[in-house]
Amino acid sequence: MLARIRPEQPSIIVCNLYRLHTAATASVTLSQLRNRQSDYIATAQSEPVEITSRGAGRRAVLVSPEFFDRAVKAMEDLADIPAADEARKETGRVSQEELERELGL
Repeated sequence: MLARIRPEQPSIIVCNLYRLHTAATASVTLSQLRNRQSDYIATAQSEPVEITSRGAGRRAVLVSPEFFDRAVKAMEDLADIPAADEARKETGRVSQEELERELGL
């Protein structure tokens, strides 16, 4: 399950994942994308390409597969942070037998 992230975090993630200092994003219309798909796919390998549509505004963002994979991993990692914090707060030890019983093994 993906983490819910605060509105200010996406640009930070974009910067880190594309290794940029600012979240530079190319912006194209849907018709421009249709006419020059391969050019914009090539652009997406180094920066996100925002796809817009008349009347609907921002419709989608085209990114590289590597960026997508890193973004999903980063969001999953963010989701794990609260659980790890809670686990660190727990005290005491659990025996192997107790753990197996709790897990139904």
